[in-house]
Amino acid sequence: MSLPRVTGAPVPGSPSLTAARRHRELAGLADGAEVDVLVVGLGITGAGVALDAASRGLTVAAIDAHDLAFGTSRWSSKLIHGGLRYLASGQLDVAHESAVERGILMERTAPHLVAAQPFVLPLTPLVSRSQAALARAGLRAGDLLRASARTSRSTLPAPRALSPVETRHMAPVLRPAGLRGGLLSWDGRLSDDARLVTAVARTAASYGARILTRTRALSLDGGGARVRDELTGEETRIRARAVINAAGVWAGGLVDDIRLRPSRGTHLVLRSGDLGSLTAGLHIPIPGEANRFVLVLPQGDGRVYVGLTDEPVDGDIPDVPEVPETDIGFLLDVLGSALDVSPGRDDVIGAFAGLRPLLDTSGTPGVPGTSRTADISRKHAVLTSPDGVVTVVGGKLTTYRRMAQDALDAAVSARGLTAGPCRTAGLPLVGAAAPGTLAALGAPRRLVRRYGTEAPAVHALGLADPALARPVVPGHPVTVAELVWAVRHEGALDEADVLDRRTRIGVVPPDREAALATAREVLRHEDGRLTPHTP
Repeated sequence: MSLPRVTGAPVPGSPSLTAARRHRELAGLADGAEVDVLVVGLGITGAGVALDAASRGLTVAAIDAHDLAFGTSRWSSKLIHGGLRYLASGQLDVAHESAVERGILMERTAPHLVAAQPFVLPLTPLVSRSQAALARAGLRAGDLLRASARTSRSTLPAPRALSPVETRHMAPVLRPAGLRGGLLSWDGRLSDDARLVTAVARTAASYGARILTRTRALSLDGGGARVRDELTGEETRIRARAVINAAGVWAGGLVDDIRLRPSRGTHLVLRSGDLGSLTAGLHIPIPGEANRFVLVLPQGDGRVYVGLTDEPVDGDIPDVPEVPETDIGFLLDVLGSALDVSPGRDDVIGAFAGLRPLLDTSGTPGVPGTSRTADISRKHAVLTSPDGVVTVVGGKLTTYRRMAQDALDAAVSARGLTAGPCRTAGLPLVGAAAPGTLAALGAPRRLVRRYGTEAPAVHALGLADPALARPVVPGHPVTVAELVWAVRHEGALDEADVLDRRTRIGVVPPDREAALATAREVLRHEDGRLTPHTP
């Protein structure tokens, strides 16, 4: 079966997000203009709702107290899962939904951002033969999920068994003693989760959605929200016919009776050289767990991510979760159970944690509770408050598009809006194109994997000015031109936006510190170049 072509209408308007555009659009709302839909939260779900609504012909404002992908959406494993884990736990509907949405992202809406990633599950002495047999059956079932979702074999190759020699060839870092071989499987992998959020938000903007970062919701009701411009301190009301709360782990602070059980997922950042030449990711079984693994994820930029944990979080929700030493120790211990080298605490050059917004179903009649967040269903929920605010919680990155569709459908029905059918399953995001088109672009492959059809324009900035072609940090591939592009087209307003979310420089603190001066220089220059009247 050949790979389906990327389809959908061309982007109808400008997808560029700038400080000037934000100022102009926020001022228009402050003057009393009413929108059909107000979305609170600009993580992946909120950005998805904004795109769905705008592409259906509704007027949209989408706000966030911080930045695009500020919260959980930038702290994922960067994987687009096919639902195998949910199949193993009997959640057949969630598994199938995941497989369908993975195929949509890989073949229709974001083939420039999502590619096939090979994974090796090593059959070490800690993996019994019965566990290995169960894992093989699971991979075959996962391939049936791929087929049921109508995802092409050319997009995701078939799983297969590996000999010990083949296993060590793909992952020489594995301990050879007792290694019986491995199991090779494939899944979807994002070049960068925050870039997916940015692409969705910019595509929404091209359909007329007002994408307003640094705009905090102080209170919500069915007719709009009281908001504060975090840059000026000015407060105003945004009037809306429907309000959708997509604030993730902060959703319960905006709407009463939303009960969440946040779960912390921690990742470590290691240098690629510490783990040798990896041509695949690794699934390392967690000792004593039947269906949980630690992932080793080569990033292609000299770094490797290792994750992830699933630990309950109590108390207030922080803006940026801290990584406890217990999580770091746990992940290093699991690595040491399978690798020929044993990275220590000093080898960890960075770490990050995200909080999953899991719905707390304990005490709900007819719904069994659980003591572990790892066992809480990842199925999303759409809830409507007595005053008409629609809240969407739960779910996961892979299924954001379906979550957005369900939330918007609920709002359209509850508020009597007139909207067209959902189009997002076939609507390419900014930068998307068929693989052949992407391969023919005159730009470095790394840029194509991050910017798609916009890669030549990013590359051209460096060709026109050699100072922009230099790396922001020695030894890291991100160039100054990418920081400039982030400010001119992707809504970046400060150093954190460009270093922590439009690029991934900031996940390693010393690299972030080394890049700050360049980021500030770019922002000063662009602030002088882009006047408030720039479209």
